[in-house]
Amino acid sequence: MPATDTSTSALSATVPTVSLATLPAEAQQTERLIRAGGPFPYSKDGTVFGNRERLLPRQSRGYYREYTVRTPGVSHRGARRLVCGGSQPKAPEACFYTSDHYASFRRLVP
Repeated sequence: MPATDTSTSALSATVPTVSLATLPAEAQQTERLIRAGGPFPYSKDGTVFGNRERLLPRQSRGYYREYTVRTPGVSHRGARRLVCGGSQPKAPEACFYTSDHYASFRRLVP
């Protein structure tokens, strides 16, 4: 398991939360695809997210992966993403939603 610099309780304190059920249907579909292991609609889905913005809790490189959340009416990937972290991509320890291309995140909660 990758080394972590923050605990689960620290995640709650540093990143706002959001219920998956309140997110757009496309985000819920992307979350289901992540847990199923794909197939994903974009070749960049499942690639390592570097957390260059440092808005997510610090983790070792390779911990986070990014996935596109489709945006209706847009012919490109758009700005919406799910970024999930953990040692097993199909069973993430935490997922975060951004609707503004990494400018802000909210941690998914049940």
